[in-house]
Amino acid sequence: MAQAAAVAKPPAPPRRRRASATPRRLPYLLIAPAALLMLGFIAYPVLSVFYYSLQDYNPTKPWRNGFAGFDNFVHAFTEDPLFWDTLIFSAKWVVVEVGLQLLFGLALALIVNQTFVGRALGRAMVFSPWAVSGVLTSAIWVLLYNSQTGITRYLADMGIGSYGTSWLSDTSTVFPAAIVADLWRGVPFFAILILADLQSVSKDLYEAAEVDGASRLKQFWHITLPHLKDAIVLSTLLRAVWEFNNVDLLYTLTGGGPAGETTTLPLYIANTSVDAHNFGYASALTTVAFVILLFCSIVYLRLSKFGGEDK
Repeated sequence: MAQAAAVAKPPAPPRRRRASATPRRLPYLLIAPAALLMLGFIAYPVLSVFYYSLQDYNPTKPWRNGFAGFDNFVHAFTEDPLFWDTLIFSAKWVVVEVGLQLLFGLALALIVNQTFVGRALGRAMVFSPWAVSGVLTSAIWVLLYNSQTGITRYLADMGIGSYGTSWLSDTSTVFPAAIVADLWRGVPFFAILILADLQSVSKDLYEAAEVDGASRLKQFWHITLPHLKDAIVLSTLLRAVWEFNNVDLLYTLTGGGPAGETTTLPLYIANTSVDAHNFGYASALTTVAFVILLFCSIVYLRLSKFGGEDK
């Protein structure tokens, strides 16, 4: 009987095999090479800048190299007038450029968002300057501002101005000339982002507003702008950072001149490191610029309530 009961007893359920951890780790293993490369090409240079900002490092004067502590930062804030001049001009450059680019980009986006004959061609022409590199853009405007073959010669032929005038060498005209050159390439950036967001606005909102008797201005103020808020905040932040770090256009157009009138802080950093070989002081200036951009970005995002809902 005992043997029969033992035979009739159902077999024990098979044990579950422990799930292998390899499939869960596989995605991380696959992205590990790219992550290591990014760590090497991004994190290492950034940490190197922080390290050299605390050093006196000039390859042409090795006997003076060594640990400097915060001397480079003290020199920048208390003894270097060019630091404050370039920082003030950088702020002026960013505010004027980003403000005008946003204004004209918004206007262009509203225009090409309408239905008209040849809209596809119009959009392509509006967006084409953004596809041009910064160096090529600078070369185009250098030719346009050339005193012998550029705009000023044709204006002189019409009796406006005099021959041989160079807007890029005159302290009273160099800033507006540089602004116009950078506007040509920067406006399409805002137009592209704003147009993409405009196309997601429901037409039912505008139809309901028209039924209620709202004017075009009120529709723009109460429907279009609130919908574009996040796109405007993000695009202005990105463009402000890029304009602050703008080196190629100003370096090619003016070289920071005349008389340092168009020298931004990044251009001053480039001249300090490449021309003067003072990499320690240039690293300190770079660190200051990084802290300024980080602080302003955080404050701007907090004040604009980016990603939040308006009450």
